[in-house]
Amino acid sequence: MVTNYSRVVVAYDHSELSKKALKMAMDLAKQDQQIELFVVMVMQPDKPIPYAYGFGVVELLEEQLERANTLRNEIEQELESLPNKTKALLLKGNAGMMIVDFVKKNDADLVVMGSRGLSGLKELFLGSVSHYVVQKAPCQVLIVK
Repeated sequence: MVTNYSRVVVAYDHSELSKKALKMAMDLAKQDQQIELFVVMVMQPDKPIPYAYGFGVVELLEEQLERANTLRNEIEQELESLPNKTKALLLKGNAGMMIVDFVKKNDADLVVMGSRGLSGLKELFLGSVSHYVVQKAPCQVLIVK
């Protein structure tokens, strides 16, 4: 299958659907070595973090960042199996806005993402992040379910 895509962004949050989205994007990239593949993970530090006795907010944020970097490193190792130009990135901020901003700044042709992530809230059709990206992205969005 020949594609018209040169830059593909995968929104990844370690949910089962985002794992499926990553696999699908990697399969697409295998078809053409010219396709660049970017895996974007977004930390939302503005979410309230409960204070645990004897464990401050700074320590909790550092632990969250350490887990996210470990996950990013695992994804980078998985991407090494591709001959394509690839990169896994960790961004901070509102997930939907950060994904759309990254897509615009990097002139992406396609976003691949799961229909729902790890939010825990099940919406009627799409999760809030995927719904936002579908509405605001300047390129095609492939929703995996």
